[in-house]
Amino acid sequence: MAESVRSFWKGHLRLALVTIPVRLVSAEKAAATPRFHQIDRKSKQRIRYIKSVAGKGETPKAVPKEDIVMGYEVEPGNYVLMDSDELDAVKLETRHTIELTQFVEMCEIDPLYFERPYYILPDGDVAEEGYVVIRDALKASKKAAIGQLTLRGRENLVALYPGGEGLVLDTLRYEEEVKDADSIFSDLGRTKSRPDMLKMAEELIKSRAGAFDPTQYKNHYAEALRDLVKQKLSSGGAVPVEDDKEPGGGKVIDFMEALKRSLKGDTPKSGEEMPVKKKAAPERAKTARAPARKTAAKGKTKAKTASRRKAG
Repeated sequence: MAESVRSFWKGHLRLALVTIPVRLVSAEKAAATPRFHQIDRKSKQRIRYIKSVAGKGETPKAVPKEDIVMGYEVEPGNYVLMDSDELDAVKLETRHTIELTQFVEMCEIDPLYFERPYYILPDGDVAEEGYVVIRDALKASKKAAIGQLTLRGRENLVALYPGGEGLVLDTLRYEEEVKDADSIFSDLGRTKSRPDMLKMAEELIKSRAGAFDPTQYKNHYAEALRDLVKQKLSSGGAVPVEDDKEPGGGKVIDFMEALKRSLKGDTPKSGEEMPVKKKAAPERAKTARAPARKTAAKGKTKAKTASRRKAG
């Protein structure tokens, strides 16, 4: 059974006069490595970053969001300032179409240009036939399709190629975003390889050559982090942390259940929340509000009585 995945973009894949409804799905796992937050050891509160300024010898002070602008450094110490409205004005209008304009050999694309992978799927049963035709044609020709896609106001160069039973779309870096290799390695090339050492190196490579199998490689750092979290949990290491979203006390979560689900790669489904125990509201807050309502009611009664007397 196919895995249920959430699309973050829908549009059309266009090849000449052929247009196919498609949707994009991220090919990356967000929780491959455990993520951490910074916590104040003493107060058990989340560390927050405040955008601030401070002149020489002054105490840093927070800057309101409306006073923050973007600056482009044209030379050391000199900036061109731009408002968010000015930057929004140059963003490209979102075009929900991936226009395929060129086909190239996969080996012609330098790996340095690959940036981020996505899975591209047909959007609806009607689109599947055209999708499969493009997939099989790319497989047969051993080509990758090159095109452009506008995401979040930015125009991305993309490569489309077969992957498994479907199609993969990779965003590519533009030529101006990649440093020139010749300038980096300009000092190399003066030393020549010794023939005997070169032959031994070639024999070593040949003896260990084989098909790439990513399942043979593990992220040992991520595994060690998960083991450390489980070890801390088993010894009662979980503590409630106060968050800005819930003033006066943090949420006490069923950490073990959340951890088990995270390790399995689960995420909360739509409308579902992780088990949370909320602190009971103080009784004083309830009793403090009651007299205020009574006082307000008495005030309204007096006002009505006074207006009736004037009318009489």
